[in-house]
Amino acid sequence: MSSVHVKRTFEPAKRMQGLPEQFFARLVGKAAAQAAKGRDIINLGQGNPDQPTPEHIVASLQEAAANPLYHRYPPFGGYPVLKQAVAQRYKEDYDVDLDPDKEVAVLFGGKTGLIEISQCLLDPGDVALVPDPGYPDYWSGIALAGGRMSLMPLTADHGFLPDYTAIDPADADRAKLMFINYPNNPTGAVAGSDFYRDTVAFAERHGVAVVSDFAYGGIGFGGERPVSFLQTPGAKDVGFEIYTLSKSYNMAGWRVGFAVGNAELIGLINLIQDHYYCSLFGGIQQAAATALTGPQQCVRDLNATYESRMHALFAALERIGWQAERPGGSFFCWLPVPAGARSVDFADRLLVEADVVVAPGAGFGTYGEGYVRLGLLADEARLEEAVHRIGRLNLFT
Repeated sequence: MSSVHVKRTFEPAKRMQGLPEQFFARLVGKAAAQAAKGRDIINLGQGNPDQPTPEHIVASLQEAAANPLYHRYPPFGGYPVLKQAVAQRYKEDYDVDLDPDKEVAVLFGGKTGLIEISQCLLDPGDVALVPDPGYPDYWSGIALAGGRMSLMPLTADHGFLPDYTAIDPADADRAKLMFINYPNNPTGAVAGSDFYRDTVAFAERHGVAVVSDFAYGGIGFGGERPVSFLQTPGAKDVGFEIYTLSKSYNMAGWRVGFAVGNAELIGLINLIQDHYYCSLFGGIQQAAATALTGPQQCVRDLNATYESRMHALFAALERIGWQAERPGGSFFCWLPVPAGARSVDFADRLLVEADVVVAPGAGFGTYGEGYVRLGLLADEARLEEAVHRIGRLNLFT
């Protein structure tokens, strides 16, 4: 007796159908297709650190991996050693006092917290204020929660800072959540104390919770340490900050970060994570604590590396006539496309004709059009080679 197999299809939940396209997955696919042809691709389009994790942090994990304590389930909410280390680092770097038990949440990388907070605060139809251009995973969390985005344009004439006076008053009053991000991805802009004071005042006036995405907090140029949102009086009353060890310590693959600030919001993050996870592997938490409490020269050295790369890149850009503002922090450069070009078309042309990957600004929002993002994630010689290849196209003469 033969049987007929009918292929079954599954109807995804509406929340899955409403997710934004994973922009970086498409970018990786294009680059991989060209590399498969045997092309020498210089990929400057992703935010993936190219340096290894410092040796003393790796050694800490190797030692911790042999500790039977960490072979068991970790405690919900994470080990005290890591949360105490977070509090110590914020005190030493920013003179911010944190209660490790109530004001620190351990995260599976910063991205996780950025998505979780929308699920904690937004019901379907609720408004979140989002920078445009901005990190696309803000959109993902809002979409999963069924929320609605109200965009805050970031433009060059306003220093790539949101203009709170330009926000629709109805959206400002309805908003339950707001994302800010400095040093900024993708623009490389930085924010000062005045901006954060304005942010706290706006949040108090409209009853909105602030999420400061401080992923690039360890990378500032010109001798200036990026300012933490939590250094602002009243910041802990209205929001919290998310930090990741991915950038400052070259630990992107370790997937460890933390949220710090308002105890009520931190409690919500811990609550939702209690339902998702049983915290990170203890060995990684121990190594992360070593990173935060150990010698910080590795962070300073990495910052100097990115700054040197940035100057080398811009010297090369000037030689081919590509004019752009230098970033104040992060490891990204925000470069205008030639007049009349569209960012996706321009990025595709650089990939096909110069074997260089950059991220089109349109992938970061409507106001990203007209730019491409380039990462300082190759050595100086490789960055200069990328610019030399682009220069042969004579696009900026």
